[in-house]
Amino acid sequence: MSQNHTYQICRFIFTPLFKALFSPQIVNAETIPESGPIILAGNHKHALDPLLVDISTRRTVHALAKSELFEGLFAFFFKAIGAIPVVLDAPSNPEAFTAAKQILLNDEVINISPEAARNYTKQILLPFKTGAVRLAKETQCSIIPYSITGDYRFRSKDLKIVFGDPIDVREEEEIEEANARLYKAIETLLLENRND
Repeated sequence: MSQNHTYQICRFIFTPLFKALFSPQIVNAETIPESGPIILAGNHKHALDPLLVDISTRRTVHALAKSELFEGLFAFFFKAIGAIPVVLDAPSNPEAFTAAKQILLNDEVINISPEAARNYTKQILLPFKTGAVRLAKETQCSIIPYSITGDYRFRSKDLKIVFGDPIDVREEEEIEEANARLYKAIETLLLENRND
């Protein structure tokens, strides 16, 4: 069974269950193109964030996930759905970068948290790694920013994912400049949609 087939079966099962449990609001998902390479990039507040991104589009989404998840009881699941392992405390992840780049060159979708880890602080966002903008620059694809706000509670009344307008990384643009634009876009979405 192919990774895509396994992914589609899992999503068919989990989507109605996820929606019944958490009642998420999904806003502006139409900004995700129906075909072609695209990077989805947003904040990371909870372990279930990737599932919320997955159910927001009919496309197969390849998420970058911490390498520990590929060693435990559910390692087979993460491998089967085409997730990409990342060593969080490593200075760089060339194998993960190459794998993600190949997925984009195959006209597929990558989901990245530029924060590189869940945000347990009171800061609105952690400092961003540059992987998302470097991938966009090398593959000439756009980045669609998103924000996740609210809580994963039963029948939540405030859990929401909002997708913003695509960001194009200009050829002449420096990586840090592009990363700052991505940070600002996600920060703006968070500030506009959080409930506090």
